Amino acid sequence: MKILVVGAGQMGAGIAQVAGASGNDVMLNDIDDAAIRRGVQAIAKQLDRAVDKGNLERSAAEKTLANIRAHPELDKPVDVDVAIEAASEDEALKKQLFQTLDRRTPPNAILASNTSSISITKLGAVTQRPGKVVGMHFMNPVPVMKLVEIVRGIATTDETLATIKTLAQSLGKTAVEVNDSPGFVSNRILMPMINEAIYAHMEGVGSSEAIDTVMKLGMHHPMGPLELADFIGLDTCLAIMQVLYEGFADSKYRPCPLLKKMVAAGYLGKKSGRGFYRY
Repeated sequence: MKILVVGAGQMGAGIAQVAGASGNDVMLNDIDDAAIRRGVQAIAKQLDRAVDKGNLERSAAEKTLANIRAHPELDKPVDVDVAIEAASEDEALKKQLFQTLDRRTPPNAILASNTSSISITKLGAVTQRPGKVVGMHFMNPVPVMKLVEIVRGIATTDETLATIKTLAQSLGKTAVEVNDSPGFVSNRILMPMINEAIYAHMEGVGSSEAIDTVMKLGMHHPMGPLELADFIGLDTCLAIMQVLYEGFADSKYRPCPLLKKMVAAGYLGKKSGRGFYRY
C-alpha cells in the first residue's frame, strides 16, 4: 500500500516506521527538508536500538528504512492509497492540511487523522470526500503501543472503516472503533485524570513525586499522571483539555490554571527540558 504520512515529529515518524516495517511504500512529509531528516534520523535511531537489543535483524531494519522516502512537497498531486495526518493538535492547521490533501491525492484515497481529540466530522466537512475521512489515533510510542483508536465521523463509510481497520491490523495493531466525540474514548478518560492530578499538585495535596507514586503503586499505572503529562507534552494536554471544555461546555473539563501557566512559561515537559520534572 502507498501511504503518505504528513508530519515527521514523534508520532508521524513512529507511524512511518511501523508502516515501513510492514512493507508499505511510505512517503514522509513535513514543513521542510530539515524536519523530514530529523524524522528519518529518529526512525533510524529507534531501529538501531532494536537491533542492538537483539529484537530486530539488521536486514529488517534496513528494509524498513528503504521503504521510507522523503516527500517534501504537497503543492502537486501525489499518488497514494492512504494519507495519514500527524501534525500538531491544532484544528485550523489540520483543516488546512485536509483541504490540501483533498486537492492533491486521488479521489479514492482515504484521508486519516492521528488527532487525539479534534472532530473527524469537522475535518471531513472541509473536503469533497467526507465519507473517506477517518480518525486513526495511534498511541505513543507508536512502535510499542498496540492500540489504534479508529474514529468514525458522521459521514465516514463502512468501506473506509473496514479498510483502515485492516491497515491497522496489518501494522500489528489492535483496532478499536469509536464514534466521533470530543477526546474520543482515550483522552476523554485520560486527560481529565491528568488535569485532576495537576489540580492536586497546584492545591498542595502532594508533590509531583508523591502524586505519581500513589498512582503507580496504588493503581498499578506504569507511569504517574504528571510524568505522563510531561511525556505527552503539556501544550498537547492543554489543547486536548480545551477541546473537551469547549466541546462539552461542562466545567468539569476546565483546564487547570497551573497547566495553562506552565504552557505559557514554555514548560512543556520532556521536549522542552522542564515540566513537572526536569530533563
